[in-house]
Amino acid sequence: MASIKDVAASAGVSVATVSRVLNEHPSVSADARTRVLAAVEALGYRPNAVARSLRTDQTHTLGLVISDVLNPYFTELARSVEEEARALGYSVIIGNADERPEIQDHHVRNLLDRRIDGLLISPTDGGSPLMLDAVRAGTPMVFVDRWIPGVDVPVVRADGRDAVRDLVAHLHALGHRRLAIIAGPAATTTGSERVEAFRAALAAHGLPLPDAYIGQGDFQAESGRRVTEGFLDLPEPPEVVFAADNLMALGALDAVRARGLRVPDDIALAAFDDIPWFVHTDPPVTAIAQPTGELGRAAVRALVDRIEGRTAASVALSARLVVRRSCGEPPAENPVTNRSTS
Repeated sequence: MASIKDVAASAGVSVATVSRVLNEHPSVSADARTRVLAAVEALGYRPNAVARSLRTDQTHTLGLVISDVLNPYFTELARSVEEEARALGYSVIIGNADERPEIQDHHVRNLLDRRIDGLLISPTDGGSPLMLDAVRAGTPMVFVDRWIPGVDVPVVRADGRDAVRDLVAHLHALGHRRLAIIAGPAATTTGSERVEAFRAALAAHGLPLPDAYIGQGDFQAESGRRVTEGFLDLPEPPEVVFAADNLMALGALDAVRARGLRVPDDIALAAFDDIPWFVHTDPPVTAIAQPTGELGRAAVRALVDRIEGRTAASVALSARLVVRRSCGEPPAENPVTNRSTS
């Protein structure tokens, strides 16, 4: 592997001149710069990123801590983050919190030790002391999807309240009156916000949300299965189950089928967070789609703005309802619709 000395010898300049060219220092002549860059290309020289970071105090690396890598929503989010970061000259190190605060803190600590330039995070809880200390220490940070109330960090998220309102209006128009929700963790902002949006949308149609129709999940499939089994055991089961994320919806679908029941003939199902699989299930699932790709891209742009000293504002993008056939929609009036793209 070629060294910086090899480049200097090939270009007929000093090692210091090569270093200045690689660090884009303006004091190098055009001729020397051309010869150095030609030697770098011919020899296939790659500067040591760690050594360069010690000189510039930048690693051009971002940290991303997502809540659950098995959730297709976060997988797509991570992909869009990596693509946008690469386009802006940054690499990304990804950590999977698996919806567990202690694992989240493990990744945050490791990323800070690696001297990342900034951190994107989807908090799994109300905020650990480690994360709050990082904010107070001035670490450039952006919350994506979820956030910690009261913490002065830009938030890039989808606002799903209008879409939830559209969903409830759609279900009401189909004749459904007993609607239940599988909620996400109350400690997360998305978990609590979706329940409150659902409750408000029901109230607008004069419909109650009894405690028995609120099942506590954890954004993972097994909790969706468990909560749905409880709904089905009620003396008066709900007519519709609304899962507050895609994995809990898949768990709910498993629970319905395990009882020998069918969606939507015996019970209807809707979900927050549309995923590619929903168009292929039987029946295709009516869902709320978030602009996941744009969320990831906007989060990276906001973080890079913070890193480079510019002001970064919070961003709220709109989610939208995608109507399919899991709630008793008439097929003739509702062709199967794939999820929205962003």
